[in-house]
Formats: sequence, structure tokens, C-alpha cells
Amino acid sequence: VQLVESGGGSVQAGDSLRLSCAYSADGSFCMSWFRLAPGKGREGLASIRNGGLTVYADSVKGRFTISRDNAKNTVFLQMNKLQLDDTAIYFCAGGITYFSWLAGNYEYWDQGTQVTVS
Repeated sequence: VQLVESGGGSVQAGDSLRLSCAYSADGSFCMSWFRLAPGKGREGLASIRNGGLTVYADSVKGRFTISRDNAKNTVFLQMNKLQLDDTAIYFCAGGITYFSWLAGNYEYWDQGTQVTVS
């Protein structure tokens, strides 16, 4: 299974950004977004099951929205009201069928994309 992410970049505080992650699978996975900020561990942000049920970390709840298009095998992360501490490398992950914030549980990862908020 390959995951290919796109949409990162540099924005100003308060701006919005949308990340996309295309996966080469049948869409049965629970897909999640993580990020890795300097000096911090990998943080789970949002997760969506195949049926559309979602879970969010408190740090992004109300600002970030995860969604998926199973017909296009793509998962999205809409990030609004970006803050300075949202600066990180963002990853999408898959390969499990249940919610988990433990990065080690995920089998598939993309290459990551840098998001910089200034």
C-alpha cells in the first residue's frame, strides 16, 4: 500500500491549508493524520473510519476536519485558523481498522509534508 501526500506549504497564522493523501488500497482502513513538531513526539490529530466516523485530538478539535473520498481512495485534512504551534511535518497513516493514536500501530505511512505557520 502506498500513501502519497500533497498540500503542505508555508502560510501565515490564521490561514487555512488542505492536505490530501491518496492511498493505493481498497479503502477499508481507518486513516489518520499525525504530525511531528521539533522537539515533540509524533502526535495523532484526526482519524476517520471507512464509514465516516471521526475522532479528533483536543489540540485540533474545531479547527481541523478530516474527510475521505472512498471512490478516489483519498483522505483529506482541512486545517483552519492555523497557529504557530501547528508548524510540523504532517503524515497520513493507514493499515488498521480501528481508532488509535499510537503511531506504532499503523502499518502504512506517507513521506510527510512540511507545514510552516509564521
